[in-house]
Amino acid sequence: MKTLIPSAAALLLLAGVGVAAAEDVIVTTQPQAVVITPEERTVIREYVQRNPLASISLLGVELNIGSTLPDTVELREVPDTRYRYTVVGDRTVLVDPGTRRVVEVIE
Repeated sequence: MKTLIPSAAALLLLAGVGVAAAEDVIVTTQPQAVVITPEERTVIREYVQRNPLASISLLGVELNIGSTLPDTVELREVPDTRYRYTVVGDRTVLVDPGTRRVVEVIE
């Protein structure tokens, strides 16, 4: 009994250290915030207005910032930026081509 109590205490102490260490390693899956400069925003808006696209319909896709568009959706390049755009449900969206995530809805 005398050796059981210190052994149990040591086990609880090690378990607590493991939990504390595990708390330091938190992985988040939230998308990084995208910062579009005012200059980029102006270039993008002007380009999209001069080069309109036909609207497509995507059933089952909720269109918000952070939504991922399927590979079947064709994205058009916006010159002088790293982004692409398309029109879904009559809403023009700016997309990161690497992740296919919507980064902005252009009103």
